[in-house]
Amino acid sequence: MLRPAKANPTGTGEHPAPFASRPADTRGRRYPEPASPSRTDYQRDRDRIIHSAAFRRLQHKTQVFVYHVGDHYRTRLTHSIEVAQIARSAARALGLNEDLAEAVALAHDLGHPPFGHAGEDALNRSMAGAGGFDHNAHALRLVTQLEARYAGFDGLNLTWEALEGLVKHNGPLVGPNSAGKPLPESIAAYVTHHDLELASFAGPEAQIAALADDIAYINHDLDDGVRAGLFTLEQLSAAPLVGPILAEVRRLYPSIEPARVIHETVRRLIDGMVTDMVAETRRRAATTQPADAQAVRALAEPLVAFSPDWGPQVKALRSYLYQNMYQHPSVAGLAGQGARIVSDLFSLYQRDPAALPEEWRTARGGDAARGTESDPRRIADFIAGMTDRFAVAQHRKRFPNTPLPPEMS
Repeated sequence: MLRPAKANPTGTGEHPAPFASRPADTRGRRYPEPASPSRTDYQRDRDRIIHSAAFRRLQHKTQVFVYHVGDHYRTRLTHSIEVAQIARSAARALGLNEDLAEAVALAHDLGHPPFGHAGEDALNRSMAGAGGFDHNAHALRLVTQLEARYAGFDGLNLTWEALEGLVKHNGPLVGPNSAGKPLPESIAAYVTHHDLELASFAGPEAQIAALADDIAYINHDLDDGVRAGLFTLEQLSAAPLVGPILAEVRRLYPSIEPARVIHETVRRLIDGMVTDMVAETRRRAATTQPADAQAVRALAEPLVAFSPDWGPQVKALRSYLYQNMYQHPSVAGLAGQGARIVSDLFSLYQRDPAALPEEWRTARGGDAARGTESDPRRIADFIAGMTDRFAVAQHRKRFPNTPLPPEMS
């Protein structure tokens, strides 16, 4: 019989923090299952996410660039892998559970529809009056209902800690520490039978995954933006945080080609952001002295954070990217075309439910109580699962003048 490896059976670093999440203390799964003889519960969570259909589909979903414009730009899949690497490294440095941090990182983008945030905005507009659309809420639906793989239950039957991290990695959803946004319908419905304690912060590993997401997308969007010609190295010399690092790289390596300059700059910036996050988290832990993961959830502010020196600069760099990359005419133009495809498809399926695939015309994944086959949530679930190229292909079958090029289908 296989037995758990003796080395690092808890999934934490060599010196585990007292507030690390421990598999032995998990609150378990909604549907009880026998323990694995060879993996911890959080390792099983990670593996189930990797083997899910939703995870595979991320390969052809937009991060920033619609994927056909180049083979080397990030997709949702490559971004998720990069987030997981940063999260695992930071968790190890802090003595937290690496497997849980990795699982939340790998799952954090599962709920994104095609065409990035433009596609999500279009789907949310189409769902106005029917509960709206939120990618975190859709991710919860995927891992608790829509993934139909296991004989004994719908979804992936992840641990409570993984589900909590998926839903709350960006902070509480209700109560005084929340952002005050309306609670998504799907999350509100789910917690009526499986309480994820929406008023508290997530555990420390999920907080690590959230900042790892920020670190990954900021840095890799810088890399992709230079590669795409949206801004030059000279323009980046005035950008927050990036400018001083870029100047240092050029001073140390005056003769290297531009591709190496941006890579070395990004590499150093990632290291600086992770180092700052780890140091600030250690400082906060020393001040608050959380006894366990539950004590982390009960704190009045996140345990994992950037320092007062770096935090405002990270925010300023996000604003720089928003203005110079995400709103760039070439990016915004493609995004707008993708949003039109999403809106057109939603209207089509509402008007003509027979256009849906046969398996989507009947109740799926715990939705037996839902209404007709034209139910807006079911339509949103179907569209949200599309890759960019599949959405283009479906649009081209039904509409003239599909706005994105034929090579995408």
